[in-house]
Amino acid sequence: MLLKDFYTVNEIAVAEQSATAKITINKDHEVFKGHFPGNPVTPGVCMMQIIKELTEQIINKKLFMESCSNVKFMAIINPEVTPDLHLDLSFAEEDNAVKVKNVTKFNDTVALKLSSVFKVL
Repeated sequence: MLLKDFYTVNEIAVAEQSATAKITINKDHEVFKGHFPGNPVTPGVCMMQIIKELTEQIINKKLFMESCSNVKFMAIINPEVTPDLHLDLSFAEEDNAVKVKNVTKFNDTVALKLSSVFKVL
């Protein structure tokens, strides 16, 4: 985990080419002291890192993000209000790469949609 204690994985369910994960963001993490004091917002780059780390855990391979497309931050993730997130991941391994599509939600609100390609290290 790149950001120690930033989030907790509560559950992961893996199917053939997909997975769902339930995580909880740590509202007391030091990232939120600067992003932003009194009005914490989960940084988009941290969400992208979570997706990478979950994918690594699911496929049991180290990855490097090569590209992203269709990155849409659709709602603010305030860890004091909505720390519990549900991530839907679909993935396909091709040659030395993994293509991942993600939708991240809290409650019924879509917070993030992302498509990325990771190089297998």
